[in-house]
Amino acid sequence: MNETNGNPGNLISLRDIHKNFDRLEVIRGVDLDVRKGEVMSIVGPSGAGKTTLLQIMGTLDRPDSGLVSYAGDDVFSLNDRKLARFRNRRIGFVFQFHQLLPEFSMLENVAMPALIGGFPREEAFAHARELIEYLGLKGRADHRPAQLSGGERQRAAVARALMNRPDVVLADEPSGSLDTHNRMELHKLFFDLRSDMGQTFVIVTHDESLAADSDRVVHMTDGVITEISERK
Repeated sequence: MNETNGNPGNLISLRDIHKNFDRLEVIRGVDLDVRKGEVMSIVGPSGAGKTTLLQIMGTLDRPDSGLVSYAGDDVFSLNDRKLARFRNRRIGFVFQFHQLLPEFSMLENVAMPALIGGFPREEAFAHARELIEYLGLKGRADHRPAQLSGGERQRAAVARALMNRPDVVLADEPSGSLDTHNRMELHKLFFDLRSDMGQTFVIVTHDESLAADSDRVVHMTDGVITEISERK
């Protein structure tokens, strides 16, 4: 992996990121740093480029130009196989609609990233059980997603994201499908994980309360960052 000259204090650095879909430029020269252990929210109107930027940050999509580095290493210098391995080991994802596999139990869903990553099955399931217990879902581990409430499914998705002890968890509207109580519980969970595990979060959200509690809020409009506000 090629080394860059980014600030060693930054976990992730994006420099001059551009992305087009057909003739539409959806990301237009974005520069952004993510600090280790912070909770960052990305906000803006629909079509601002938030999810596209998150996908590029998460290596799910390649920029047309620009640099994405993790701890100073240029991740897009990797070939597709090595990039997939990097993504599996170093990045966790939480989506709006949990994306749990319906045919598997919660335990199996949570353990899945470790099994895909080649960890021993016994080790993977042991760590999955630890995460499930930490999240208060111990009695639900053997249930399939259809047997879980919306809040339980989303907490299971967070456990899955944490499975391989990633550098960062990237969340795209993680509370968008939840009711008020479960939304507040999920927000509290993110900050508890930052406190207890030092976990870094980057969250695309329309939820003003989550954004207000974040360490930094990145405001996007029409593919550019218009403001970065820091909680005092």
